[in-house]
Amino acid sequence: MTDKTIFQQIIDREIPADIVYEDEQCLAFHDIAPQAPTHLLVIPRKPIRSVSSLEDSDMELIGHLWKVIRNLASELGLDGGYRVVVNCGPDGGQEVDHLHYHLLGGRSMQWPPG
Repeated sequence: MTDKTIFQQIIDREIPADIVYEDEQCLAFHDIAPQAPTHLLVIPRKPIRSVSSLEDSDMELIGHLWKVIRNLASELGLDGGYRVVVNCGPDGGQEVDHLHYHLLGGRSMQWPPG
């Protein structure tokens, strides 16, 4: 049994994922349980547990992730809008202890989200 998260296993190519973007800092891939017509996960390669675990030295990486999210939304034609969700901790709905951003689009989003 491994101590790696499922996302680290995807990064290490130990399990498959439908990867739509990758560079030296991050990956983006389709969520296996999509909540919208477009539902990607954007994750850093660096194993950061959650937003609460971010360090000041991670701010450049976080800026890069937001740039990737913006570019993917544009490339995917989400011109009418989209939602980016970051869950933090169990009460926040975080299921995988590896920082990840949900990019959701392709339909009208409701508020409150849940």
